[in-house]
Amino acid sequence: MSTALVTGAAGALGRAIVRRLAADGHQVAALDVDAGGLEGALNLKTDLRDAAAIEVAFAETAAKLGPVGILVNNAAIYPARPFLEVPTAEYDEVVAVNQRAYWLCAQHAARQMIGLGGGAIVNVASITMHGGWYDLAAYVSTKGAAASFTRALARELGPEEIRVNCVSPGAFPTAAEEIHEDLEAYNRMVLERQALQRRGTPEELAAVVSFLTGPDASFVTGQSIEVNGGWVMA
Repeated sequence: MSTALVTGAAGALGRAIVRRLAADGHQVAALDVDAGGLEGALNLKTDLRDAAAIEVAFAETAAKLGPVGILVNNAAIYPARPFLEVPTAEYDEVVAVNQRAYWLCAQHAARQMIGLGGGAIVNVASITMHGGWYDLAAYVSTKGAAASFTRALARELGPEEIRVNCVSPGAFPTAAEEIHEDLEAYNRMVLERQALQRRGTPEELAAVVSFLTGPDASFVTGQSIEVNGGWVMA
């Protein structure tokens, strides 16, 4: 089994991913700006806006658990504001967490994976990159970047036996929904656009991450898998 590192580990999706990878037999480092306190994981309080902090987290993970063989880039922030009102500082912060940190974590992980003879990286995108949401332009732009980044890395890291894939979660019930004033109306909107008439669970997303990081996906790379209950744009 491998050492896995998951960012954004304190959120609903991150916690489910950490628990699933631990259940798969991996040692897991759980990174978050808020210490997650996840049982059975190496919990590392890490501000992903800080490049030096990311480097320290990877070094500590390798020292305590062994070199990273699995990376799940899951962390994201999602301030809601009309595009024309987004201050430059806020945009820069979204890019730092949702895009630059993915890049930096992938670099650190890939360097360790090469020493292992290979590994797996999973980047988490979002259903929002397909359009239909308002006031999330900064967030959406970074999630589109996660999918493109996946394809670029899959090609570049493939010769090192490092597989890079992407999962794009649907409208899962998480803290992100708090940006909507009328949650009941939002829930109706989601179900109207899904083939499956129920909300997904974080564990269902974690199961796909488990597949992509496991041996059954040994010939899968450069792919984006939609985990959205059959979402159809209106």
